[in-house]
Amino acid sequence: MHVLIVDDDEETLGLVASALRRDGHRSSLATGPEQALRAIAEASFDVIVLDVMLGDRSGLDLCAELRRTELHTPILFLSARGTVAARVDGLDAGGDDYLAKPFAVRELLARIRALGRRGPSLRPTLVQVGAVRLDFTARKAFVAEREVPVTAREWDVLRVLADAHGRVVSFDDILDRSWGEVSEKTRASLEVIMSRLRRKLEVDGHPALFRTARGLGYALESE
Repeated sequence: MHVLIVDDDEETLGLVASALRRDGHRSSLATGPEQALRAIAEASFDVIVLDVMLGDRSGLDLCAELRRTELHTPILFLSARGTVAARVDGLDAGGDDYLAKPFAVRELLARIRALGRRGPSLRPTLVQVGAVRLDFTARKAFVAEREVPVTAREWDVLRVLADAHGRVVSFDDILDRSWGEVSEKTRASLEVIMSRLRRKLEVDGHPALFRTARGLGYALESE
């Protein structure tokens, strides 16, 4: 794989580049957004490793800019902030994964390999299933052209399901990406949210948008 590493810390750049070389991968380095944009214009990458804080500019902003240009290369965020809110910010900006510093090199490499196998992420911005329309850019949901209220956490769950393009997403994956925590408490919260979403997005009394794989997870139907 060819990996672009974007970080303003020389030590981190060297550490990640050396680890990738030992793992049999090529890497290109950028210390800021402008270098990163030039590198992306000149070459294609399998994965981008992106620091959240890049001097005067946020890596979140750079990620959002790349997604607006229809670049779908998987992006792994690195950050000293490991809170759930920080992880959600990274995913909402268009990131595919998030790893807090300090990190274990073996875990970093495993995550990069997983993203490389996944390939470019084609994240739907608009999902239409029958009379239900979900606009992820505007964060607006409609049932038969009537807008219905959806909370931030409900959008997080819908985002995870929509990214799977109709495939079943395990309960633990939904919890990890939406809450950053897998526990009995978050499992109970997920059940409550799915029940609310079914009620909000039902059409003519039929909650047809979601499919439950008993004992496995949920899927968002697609047309």
